[in-house]
Amino acid sequence: MTLFETLVLAIIEGLTEFLPVSSTGHMIIATSLLGMESSAFVKLFTVAIQLGTILSVVVLYFKRFFRSINFYYKLLVAFIPAAIFGLVFSDLIDDMLESPMTVAISLVIGGVVLLFVDKWFNNAEINDSDEISYATALKIGLYQCLAMIPGTSRSGASIVGGMSQKLSRKAAAEFSFFLAVPTMFGATVKKLIDFYKGGDTLTSHEVGMLFVGNVVGFIVAIIAIRSFIGFLTKNGFQLFGWYRIIVGAVIIILLLSGQSLSMV
Repeated sequence: MTLFETLVLAIIEGLTEFLPVSSTGHMIIATSLLGMESSAFVKLFTVAIQLGTILSVVVLYFKRFFRSINFYYKLLVAFIPAAIFGLVFSDLIDDMLESPMTVAISLVIGGVVLLFVDKWFNNAEINDSDEISYATALKIGLYQCLAMIPGTSRSGASIVGGMSQKLSRKAAAEFSFFLAVPTMFGATVKKLIDFYKGGDTLTSHEVGMLFVGNVVGFIVAIIAIRSFIGFLTKNGFQLFGWYRIIVGAVIIILLLSGQSLSMV
């Protein structure tokens, strides 16, 4: 992996991880466009640089992580469904990660949902994510499992899940950010274990690329989170919905016409 490829993927991860556009889907598309080989390290890299992005959440919401022990219990309850589904369907998820068509279809379907979600769930009663119940946390965690289909968007699924439980857009988005911490940390640990179990080891160059990727992802994610909350509160999800539909439709057309996504 070159430094250019590392920077491109890190910027994409930082920009898209907390937006309802699917970071995984964009990473799959980007690696295809760059003509990158789907090696064990590339698969590890696309997951492991999430550590930088989740650190941005901890930094931006530092005080929230020390407000009460119930905060951690609720995150644990919301995280459990993803942990179970991730372990049970690990092989199927890995297979879907190889499919740009799966990403494209998911982008379009998710985009259509985002066009209408503000109308469907406009009866918010909870304006602070700390006010949610354990039952609500579990339901949001179940919604998050939809993101195991590449192109769905982890943040999008969990935000929509929160809004379906009468959270405001801001509260739902913030809880989605918090839930990303255990979810993405767990995914990274699992991918590292699988990497070493497969007989692979990290070279000094690869360690350097992981470091650069996490630092860049951290900086970009901070900017993205700060911008997203303000935009979402004022404007809702329609712009993201149209973006997903357009990107997904273009990819589907290219794939059906026999075109390769690779630029090399």
